[in-house]
Amino acid sequence: MLGFSVLSLFLVLLDHNSVYLDDIRGSLNILVTPIFYVAEFPANTSDALSEMFSSRERMQEEIKNLNQHLLLLQAKTAKMASLSAENARLRDLLGSSEKLEDNVLVAELIGISPDPESFVVVLDKGKRNGVYLGQALLDATGLMGQIIEVSRYTSRALLITDVSHSVPVQVNRNNLRLIAAGSGRINELELNHVQDTADIRVGDLLVSSGLGQRFPVGYPVGIVTQVTHDPGQPFAVVKARPSAHLDRSRHLLLVFTAEQMAARKSQSRELDDGS
Repeated sequence: MLGFSVLSLFLVLLDHNSVYLDDIRGSLNILVTPIFYVAEFPANTSDALSEMFSSRERMQEEIKNLNQHLLLLQAKTAKMASLSAENARLRDLLGSSEKLEDNVLVAELIGISPDPESFVVVLDKGKRNGVYLGQALLDATGLMGQIIEVSRYTSRALLITDVSHSVPVQVNRNNLRLIAAGSGRINELELNHVQDTADIRVGDLLVSSGLGQRFPVGYPVGIVTQVTHDPGQPFAVVKARPSAHLDRSRHLLLVFTAEQMAARKSQSRELDDGS
């Protein structure tokens, strides 16, 4: 033991006072360095993995927040687009009402018939607003139908393409009078009993003729889309596309003539007095 201590002291003095052991020390450092790396590897690996998982969690949380923000922005954008389109439709509707000679009441569609074979819609205007049976219903582009049922606050209207509906029309180009009937398809009308020799063409505008005094004169009803002549048949097959947007319009116009407007005001006063 004493000999080992003396040897150690000798080596320390030799290393301190000479350069003989520098090469040996350098070689030992080279040999020992990998041992330090191996010894520190578990700790360094653990820190790196911990940092990696922590960064991954932060990134996932940021992606989640960004996706939620994107979804919110998309919803806001969709709503803004919807509001912009609705404002444009209302401007068209109001512009259309200014062109009409008759008085009108703006109504909103609040329901549709669940029966796929019945084209009936529900409006937010009723007897209190002067709505009456048979009243003409329009949108900004043409005739939509007529009122078939009225309650105090709401009413129901039958669209012109329902199979039970028909309207007297005339060709705007030459005043040829015809009957446009519903086909049971939302965007198609059929013209009944059109003589094979009748002067009617694809693209002709059909307007209400006023016959029967149910619909006012001159409102757009449809555009002729098909004229088929069969030499063996007395009548041509004529179809038309409604001018009104039957499956899209939400804000509509109820039309009053001057006489009907006076009756509406009188009825409104009576309802106010009764309430």
